Amino acid sequence: MFTIDDLADRLGGYLPPDEIQQVKRAFYYAEQAHDGQRRRSGEPYVTHPLAVANILANMHMDHQSLMAAMLHDVIEDTGVGKEALAEQFGKPVAELVDGVSKLTQITFEDKAVAQAENFQKMVLAMSRDIRVIIVKLADRLHNMRTLGALRPEKKRRIARETLEIYARVASRLGINTIRVELEDLSFQALHPMRAERIKRAVSSARGNRRSAIRQIQNALQTSLDDEGLPGTVVGRQKHLLSIYKKMRDQRKPFAEIMDVFGFRIITNDVDSCYRILGVVHNLYKPVPGRFKDYIAIPKANGYQSLHTTLFGSSGMPIEVQIRTREMEAMANNGIAAHWLYKAGQTEHPIAEGSHARARAWVKGLLEMQRHAGDSLEFIEHVKNDLFPDDIYVFTPKGDIMELPQGATVIDFAYSVHTDIGNSCIACRIDRHLAPLSTRLESGQTLEIITAPGAKPNLAWLNFVITAKARSAIRHALKHQQQTEAVQLGRRLLNKSLADFETSLEELPDGPLRTLLAELTLKNEDSLLESIGLGTRVAHVVARRLIDLQHGDARATADRQGRPHGPIVISGAEGMVIKFARCCHPLPGDPVIGHLSVGKGIVVHRTECRNLGELKSDPDKLFALEWSDEVDEDFPVALRLEVESRRGLVAELAGLATDAGANIERIGIEERDARLSIVHLTLAVHDRVHLARIIKRLRNLSHIGRISRVGN
Repeated sequence: MFTIDDLADRLGGYLPPDEIQQVKRAFYYAEQAHDGQRRRSGEPYVTHPLAVANILANMHMDHQSLMAAMLHDVIEDTGVGKEALAEQFGKPVAELVDGVSKLTQITFEDKAVAQAENFQKMVLAMSRDIRVIIVKLADRLHNMRTLGALRPEKKRRIARETLEIYARVASRLGINTIRVELEDLSFQALHPMRAERIKRAVSSARGNRRSAIRQIQNALQTSLDDEGLPGTVVGRQKHLLSIYKKMRDQRKPFAEIMDVFGFRIITNDVDSCYRILGVVHNLYKPVPGRFKDYIAIPKANGYQSLHTTLFGSSGMPIEVQIRTREMEAMANNGIAAHWLYKAGQTEHPIAEGSHARARAWVKGLLEMQRHAGDSLEFIEHVKNDLFPDDIYVFTPKGDIMELPQGATVIDFAYSVHTDIGNSCIACRIDRHLAPLSTRLESGQTLEIITAPGAKPNLAWLNFVITAKARSAIRHALKHQQQTEAVQLGRRLLNKSLADFETSLEELPDGPLRTLLAELTLKNEDSLLESIGLGTRVAHVVARRLIDLQHGDARATADRQGRPHGPIVISGAEGMVIKFARCCHPLPGDPVIGHLSVGKGIVVHRTECRNLGELKSDPDKLFALEWSDEVDEDFPVALRLEVESRRGLVAELAGLATDAGANIERIGIEERDARLSIVHLTLAVHDRVHLARIIKRLRNLSHIGRISRVGN
């Protein structure tokens, strides 16, 4: 059995003797406070806090966190108060224990004011010390490891709570080792038979593929050694819940999920990461579009790594992650890596950045608390902020449907089938009638009621959130009665005219008649119908009407239907403005707009070859100019003629990163043994930024002609 002396020996590796002694003193205090108390398994209760402290020791947490782990149930389960703990062990430890105790009392399904206010107190405790949540995660992990003695229904309740809350909090803080174990233990408690079958299948598949895995691992390691690059290649295993979710969500058999070899390469520094990427891409062909650079752009929880997928020699995909040792520690321990490096009395930017992100997250919670009307409103905000995850609902036959958080009944109807969505008139949620705009929650069973001849409602676009539902509704609207399209067009045009402090009803007849003549339309309804059906952009029509109203001298002579003066664009207009993929316009490029049905205005560079065809329809071309305040990155495609050589991809990736650009896509076309064509798509700020990057590329002797695609 694990003892306090065993823990003390482990702590000797990173804590000084006086701090280890304080941890031991906290253990003996907890042992005395819990004297006579036993767990459901029959063991003395103090074995639980000791195990929690051991989990934190694995993450090299500081001595105060370990002391709080020893004492975390003292306030709740014994007669000892917070003041007594502060007197014995100091205020920081007492505050930690108090914060963990408050979090233990939270019941997220219970919306009672008392519970919500409890959560607010816990957030305040976290704002003072983020270690509160780390201690609580370790507490929940050990509880999940020892679920065996509980009743089945209690096991399932705790497992659901763990999946819905604690595993997601661990993910939000980047503590991957705890997240994965919490998810697998929860899965085993909720679905023991499924978990056991997948576990046996994984073990069998791993045995059958052992020689193939060893061969790929040796090939990767040999390539690194030949290039003199430091790196250790290790196999990467999928965890049970991940396999189950892929089988369920992607509707794939187990064999297809496991037909992917996963490896991780751990190296010394960032430069080596990119060099190793070039080596593995030379060894195996990369799968286009499957390269992700999380080093240049870390995930929200601080995770950093290079991800690439390769074509193996047998045709099997090979997934490779490349990261430094510090990134590996960060991926496993997340925010806890902050204390991992503190324990060694060193500062590390990755760990410090993780801690800063976590504190910013808690600061955001406090902001929400200040703006919330009451504690119940606050806890709902927090749940939406913390857990922006998918929800799972059921059809009447018991099939599981996955939808994004915030999805409504209409989103569900279209996810079942487009015809179901188009003819939906009502819904029953858990056998009770509910509005079509109802936002769904996990676990609900939905029955959609349809009627022949029913059609989508314009109002649905105000609350649906899925792309499938939105596009299906818009498509159906284009085929509905003319009167409905006219009504929609009137609303859109009046909304745009409101920017000019007028409306269609307030405009004189002259400008409208002139515009109808320019566009060769019969009447006002024809114009409104074309707007409602997406043939014309409401803002452009409104701008032209205002120009005509103010007596633009060129209005009657200019039959192209363009507004006077260019339209200013910034790249942040959303759906109204799109950027052509044929020529990739950048801020600083001369640009022109083309009105495309269903797309709005598509922006092209003025020298784009495709404009030759578009100019045959001049009434759909508009003068554009860039705003002075553009704060977006834009893709640009380059074609490079280079001498074939090893490490080319890594070299280009490093150069782009140094220049402040991100590689979105890279492909290599080998012409012969000497020459290769590199197709490179970068995300850059503007034309000047691109020019700086091209200048750097031209300075490399092995790079010949460089051309921008679309010239």
